[in-house]
Amino acid sequence: MNLFEKDVLTTGEVAKICNVASRTVSKWFDSGQLRGYRIPGSKDRRIPVSSLIRFMKSHGIPLDGLMSGNTRLLIVDEDVEVGHKLMEILAEQTNYEVRISSSAFEAGIECERFRPHVMLVDIHLADGNGQAVRKVVRENDDLQVTKLIAMSGKLTDGQVAQLQHQGYDGSLRKPFSVRQVIDAIEGANAVVY
Repeated sequence: MNLFEKDVLTTGEVAKICNVASRTVSKWFDSGQLRGYRIPGSKDRRIPVSSLIRFMKSHGIPLDGLMSGNTRLLIVDEDVEVGHKLMEILAEQTNYEVRISSSAFEAGIECERFRPHVMLVDIHLADGNGQAVRKVVRENDDLQVTKLIAMSGKLTDGQVAQLQHQGYDGSLRKPFSVRQVIDAIEGANAVVY
């Protein structure tokens, strides 16, 4: 099951993700702890993904059950040539599904369609919206499990530490090697809230 392709889950799907019995999920739902709705004319329950993520975080349930399938990576960098080259190399060396956006606006549209597991974001986009991408991702309930990795050719050691406090899961200093990119992606994916 690939959670990121769905907006709403059944109690059975939620049970698998949380590693509990379906009956337990039904109890959470019926007691009001887990928000969702019933199918009209049926007793079947449906739970929005955003509601499940909030529930899991508030109850300390690891979010690692949410990740499945190949890692989806979105590269947000105005240097399209660099993005395409990186996409080409990662396609050869990994099983990642990779897409590229050259602006914050494109990244927003792509997030909605692609639901990336990890985003590499150039924080110094020409339109000044590198930080806006972070803010939008962190405030969107449907993207709570998306990992953010900041990229820049202008990062000092102090700025690297600051990025973690701003909500980034990692950082890369340009120029970087493909191995550094893969390590950053795998490291961010290994982080469990």
